Order: sequence, then C-alpha cells, then structure tokens
Amino acid sequence: MTVPDLTNSIIGGINDGLEGFLEGTMVAALPVVWLLILGLHLARPYFLLMIERFTLRLGADLLWIIYVILRDFLIISGMVMSFMFFFPDVLTGNQLPITGSLATATLMGVLLVKLMGDPDHDLGGYRLCTYLLGLGGALYYVPYILGVQFNGVATGRLKSMSDFMVSSTNTGWAVVLAYVAMGLMGIMGAVAVAYTLSTGGRPEPEEPVVGGGEEWQR
Repeated sequence: MTVPDLTNSIIGGINDGLEGFLEGTMVAALPVVWLLILGLHLARPYFLLMIERFTLRLGADLLWIIYVILRDFLIISGMVMSFMFFFPDVLTGNQLPITGSLATATLMGVLLVKLMGDPDHDLGGYRLCTYLLGLGGALYYVPYILGVQFNGVATGRLKSMSDFMVSSTNTGWAVVLAYVAMGLMGIMGAVAVAYTLSTGGRPEPEEPVVGGGEEWQR
C-alpha cells in the first residue's frame, strides 16, 4: 500500500466514523426532541397560568419569551435533524421509523401555520398546530416503538409487522414515503416563499367591520 492509499484510507475511515457518529446521535436525540416539542406545546395553558401569577410584568414577559423561543427552536431543530430521513443511504443503513419523513413534513406544516398566522392568539391556528403535531408524533413514535425498539424481541408475525415499520428492512416503502414527504415539503416551501414575497412575512392588518354601531375585528 502506497502512502497516498494509506492517507485516503485514514481520511475515509475518519469521515465514515464522523458520519456514523452524527447519524447515531440524531437517531438517539430525535425521540427526546419530539417528546419535548409535544410537551411544550401542550403545556401552553400551564405557562399562561403561571404568567398570570407574576406580580412583576417583566418576569411574566421573560417567562413567555423563553417559552416561545424554546418551543419554536425545538420545532426547527427537530425538522433540521429529521432531514436525514430524505437520504436513501441513511434510510437503508440505519434502523429508522418508516414514516419519519412524513413526521418531518408535519413539523414544516406547523412552521408554515406560524408563518401565516398567530397560533398563540388564534384558537383555530393553535388547534391546527396541535393536530399536526399529534399526527407527526404518531407517525414518528408508532413505528419507532413497534418497529425500531420492538424489532429485537419480536417473533413470528409480530416480527414481520415490526420489520415493515423499520426503514432498513423495508427500504422500498421508506424511500417512496421519503419522496412523498419531500414533495409535500416542496409545496409548503413554495407557499411560504409566495406568502413572504407578497406580504413581507407580516400578516395583513385587520380591518374593522362596522355594523349596528359596534366595531368587530375580523
């Protein structure tokens, strides 16, 4: 073996090791990130109750700002980390939930709702985000628990069911679902770009509707 061959082998081994470490870290961290996202979103009434108990306005504002930043940062982080579901070599080389790519699309749907509205002050927007996060959590945790985690102890028909939910043992469906999710995210990305270009990223101002001597906000 020549010196260049040895150098290339060492560099290739280091790169493969770093890639495997990064993928393994994200695979291990994503279930926790999803749990935190769901927990913080559903804990919104609790934080609102805590804010009402503050006697100092500054403390209430700081608590709300920290809550919103942490919640939205985790949603963005979860979506970025989940981009590994869109690489066929990662899907075939690791035991991942087969519908993890679709769960990623729901996270982008939540971000799109937050871009085009204000779920923290609009009940309809909050419910839509809740439905999307609930669907995303189901798409991630069901194949993760019944597929990835259960795969090592499953036998018989349960083994076949478990294998179907794991990307490395059902590569065909995993890749197809990944492309479907990429299509959905592409559509949502186009909507986000069009909305941002047309409004500058800000919602249109509300117009008062006058009727019966009273003004109502649309």
